[in-house]
Amino acid sequence: MKPKIFITRKIPTHVINHLEEVCEVSIWEHKDIPVPREVLEEKIVDIDGLYCLLTDAIDLELLQKATNLKVIGNMAVGFNNIDVEAATKRGIIVTNTPGVLTETTADLTFALLMATARRIPEASDFLREGKWSTWSPMLLTGQDIYNSTLGIIGLGRIGEALAKRAKGFNMNILYHNRSRKIEAEQELGLEYCSLENLLKRSDYICVMTPYTPETKKMIRKEHFKIMKETSILINTARGGIVNENDLYHALKDGEIWAAGLDVFEQEPVVLDHPLLSLPNVVTLPHIGSASIGTRTKMAEVVAENLLQALNGKIPTNIVNKELIAK
Repeated sequence: MKPKIFITRKIPTHVINHLEEVCEVSIWEHKDIPVPREVLEEKIVDIDGLYCLLTDAIDLELLQKATNLKVIGNMAVGFNNIDVEAATKRGIIVTNTPGVLTETTADLTFALLMATARRIPEASDFLREGKWSTWSPMLLTGQDIYNSTLGIIGLGRIGEALAKRAKGFNMNILYHNRSRKIEAEQELGLEYCSLENLLKRSDYICVMTPYTPETKKMIRKEHFKIMKETSILINTARGGIVNENDLYHALKDGEIWAAGLDVFEQEPVVLDHPLLSLPNVVTLPHIGSASIGTRTKMAEVVAENLLQALNGKIPTNIVNKELIAK
């Protein structure tokens, strides 16, 4: 009997075909609508593998219904949408897609930094709305990027890739991480410092750390108060790492100059969210890894993770490695 897999969103056809060669596959066919909770609860009862997205909450209540589930393949680097502890207790392997999206997300992060600093979306709207009547010396002036100071909070793969891009702009690069990375410091000329020191000195602050209980709302009111008035905050990690209410007031009151956000605490963000009312905020709908090549590769990696686990092998990208010993 073929193992059963449920896929919570439409993915590339060739990936589905690959899975169907050895598995019985069912799919939530709606491309842009998350699978309803009741459908997920129904499907998870007898499946062997779950192919899910970061928009799917795989919590304890759901896992208690999963009597046959052996593996969860999450199409993301992060996995805070999954109760990994509960899955581990039930012997369920959890996998993710690290590495695949590193360069693409670093590209987007630097693009968002540049768009925010130089007010590109605002300038485009200005032109399209017919407001451009003449050249003016201080019209839509932004912040310089070349020779400025970049602070990276969380120096993982994407953080290091971002640092490499910043070197091309001759930026002075600071970083804060749980542990020092001496090799990266030597290779890229990085300076390790405390979070407070980084915030005080940086012109651009990029949040790149994973979302964990320790990093929840780690950037908040007291941190905005020590940043430069000309500083720009960029967040392409997870929305919950930054206190959004505190960020709104810091931007509104001029404590910092601008923010570029690809992520929000609640997604999709509501249109009346206070941050969306500010002209000095550039927002994106969580598209950090959204290149055709990268999203296709992510889909393929999830499929391989699932097939490896269902064939009794240790998946390449297992999250709960403590299961390996068992």
